[in-house]
Amino acid sequence: MGGVSSIKQVQHTNENGAYSGVSRRFSRNGSSKWLGASFFDNKEQMAIYPSLMELCTHIICEKIDQYDTFSMLPRDISQQIFDQLVYSKRLNGTYLEAFRGCALEDIELGEYPGVDDSWMEVISSQGSSLLSADISNSNVTDNGLFHIKNCDNIQDLNFNFCAQISDTGLDHISGLSNLTTLSLKRNNNITTNGMSVLSSLVNLLNLDLERCPLIHGGLVHLKGLSKLEVLNINCCNCITDDDMEPISELKNLKELQVSSSKVTDHGVTFLKGLYKLATLNMERCPVTAACLDALSDIVTLLYLNLSRSNLTDNGCHKFSRLKALRVLNLGFNDISDAVLVHLKGLNNLESLNLDSCRIRDYGLVNLAGLHGLKCLELSDTEVGSNGLFHLSGLMNLQILNLSFTVITDGGLPNLSGLSTLRSLNLDVRHITDAGLSTLTSLTGLTHLDLFCARITDAGTNSLRNFTKLQSLEICGGGITDAGVRNIMDLRSLVLLNLSQNKQLTNASLKSITGLTKLVSLNLSSSQVTVEGLQHLKPLKKLKSLSLESTNVTANDIKQLQEFDLPNLVTFRPE
Repeated sequence: MGGVSSIKQVQHTNENGAYSGVSRRFSRNGSSKWLGASFFDNKEQMAIYPSLMELCTHIICEKIDQYDTFSMLPRDISQQIFDQLVYSKRLNGTYLEAFRGCALEDIELGEYPGVDDSWMEVISSQGSSLLSADISNSNVTDNGLFHIKNCDNIQDLNFNFCAQISDTGLDHISGLSNLTTLSLKRNNNITTNGMSVLSSLVNLLNLDLERCPLIHGGLVHLKGLSKLEVLNINCCNCITDDDMEPISELKNLKELQVSSSKVTDHGVTFLKGLYKLATLNMERCPVTAACLDALSDIVTLLYLNLSRSNLTDNGCHKFSRLKALRVLNLGFNDISDAVLVHLKGLNNLESLNLDSCRIRDYGLVNLAGLHGLKCLELSDTEVGSNGLFHLSGLMNLQILNLSFTVITDGGLPNLSGLSTLRSLNLDVRHITDAGLSTLTSLTGLTHLDLFCARITDAGTNSLRNFTKLQSLEICGGGITDAGVRNIMDLRSLVLLNLSQNKQLTNASLKSITGLTKLVSLNLSSSQVTVEGLQHLKPLKKLKSLSLESTNVTANDIKQLQEFDLPNLVTFRPE
């Protein structure tokens, strides 16, 4: 985002594979997460009182150094104590010992600091009670997995980003026949030989091998996994057509992720008999429209991603046979309006991505009858104002991206009746105050991107109607402090980007001081100074602050972070 360009909402696999976010859960049982917030619900401002059990758990966690073991406690109580220690980041190797033999069901330590082999003996001591363990992004090695074989009832194992686990470590899980979910994402040490272990895991439903670069030839060991429903081999560049043949045996497969591989049209032919397949992601695969010969027979297909492949207009007529499709991503392909003719009968379609395709106004007439569409991506196409007329009847549309198109103010009245619209991207230089004023009826908008639109202070008057806005970007350089005053009552804002508006001063910071839900704020390339930072002190939820190309220094922001904004994680200058 920053001060260069707006967020471009495209669905594609992150090639960098950067590990981000938090673990998918802390526990199936839930933990006393009320302790991390206030006793008031954010929406209703109603008092929420903790239970006696929660209060006891909190007290025990506060005095954790006084306890040597919890093995005498009922399992559910030990589980709550464990979960709360993890949630509060108080658990360490010493305190972990108190949970030895506690028969815990869930050990959720994904991304948790300090987890290594020394933790695994206690984790494995839960024995047959343990149902799930997440040690992703840890320093656990093959040696640490030795004892996991004693947890014979375990159903869910997550070893994502565990760089020190290899084929040797996988040997230790070969007897865990109750496993239903196994995740080994981004592992450079697992090879074809190690994959042989998977053949014994006959109850697997979900297998994640994303970014495992050495597994070519190993999928043959999956042939007997007749219950497998989800297989993720995204970004395994080693995967070729030969690897697709064993997948043809997985008759219960419902989801296949095989993006950024070397699979061609020939490899897709092996999917022809997978009549339960509902989700297929082949982004960045060298396939053409010829792959539709096989895919068009899979009547259960609901989600299909062929973005960044080798599609052209030739052969795309078989899209018309995919009647069940709900989500179709054709972005970044050399296709034109001619393809849209074959989509007009896909009445179940809810999401369509045509980003950077050769789509013009006339082609959109084929979308006019797709009344179930909720999301339409037309960024970087040749669509202009005349084309918007064909969208005026899409009354269920919730997300519309028109960034980097050639639309003007004259076409925007066609959108004014789309009352269900929640996200609208108008990052287009030809959009001005006049066009924005025709959209004031869209009071349900929660996300509005006007990044390079030519909006001035006069145009910001229209923003007063969008009281539900959660994110707003106006970076065309045309607004001043007066315009920001029209934003000050948009109390639901979580993200606000006003970068590149060079006339903004500290007065703008004063105007937004009441936007206490803000998590991200960008006023780069403005006249803001260190004196204005005092107005940001009430923004306690702020996690990202960008004030690049201003007179504010990194040290100025660090002081603000230390004394007033403890949740601030990223800031610029840094």
